[in-house]
Amino acid sequence: MKTDNPMREITIDKVVINIGVGQAGDRLNKAVKVIEMLTGHKPVLTTSKKTVREFNLRKGLTIGAKVTLRKADAEKFLKEALYAREYKFPHYSVDKQGNAYFGVSEYTDFKGMKYDPEIGIFGMDVAVVLKRRGGFRNSKRNIRKQNLSSKLFITKEETLKFLKEKFEVEVIN
Repeated sequence: MKTDNPMREITIDKVVINIGVGQAGDRLNKAVKVIEMLTGHKPVLTTSKKTVREFNLRKGLTIGAKVTLRKADAEKFLKEALYAREYKFPHYSVDKQGNAYFGVSEYTDFKGMKYDPEIGIFGMDVAVVLKRRGGFRNSKRNIRKQNLSSKLFITKEETLKFLKEKFEVEVIN
């Protein structure tokens, strides 16, 4: 495979931060406050898709908050999140499409964050979506939409290599 082609370069498409609380109310408001402190962006509230009696969930009930970061904001947050994970990344957290997922157990693990007794402890899920520079617009556009070549897709090995080189991450087996 050629790697000197600039259109084959792997970049971060977006980073999605999600806190699932499971209920509306005061705890959800605290989760929103945590996301705002960490990212500087206002999160969107998420709702349940179906009713689950065992968890006391009704369809349409607000149960969490998420925010999507792109470009420089995404890269900055990802560096901070990997610092909170001590730059260790499990190899099984990458799917077949080359996207990476990991969790941060407490928001206090981030640089400069201190425990606030009013907020409590919140963990979060971080999803990193990667893409190549050229070609993905072909599958998203409205006019003359086209299928993507298999060369545009990112493999698990390429994702792990990207994380090692760009963020100096240690991959754990």
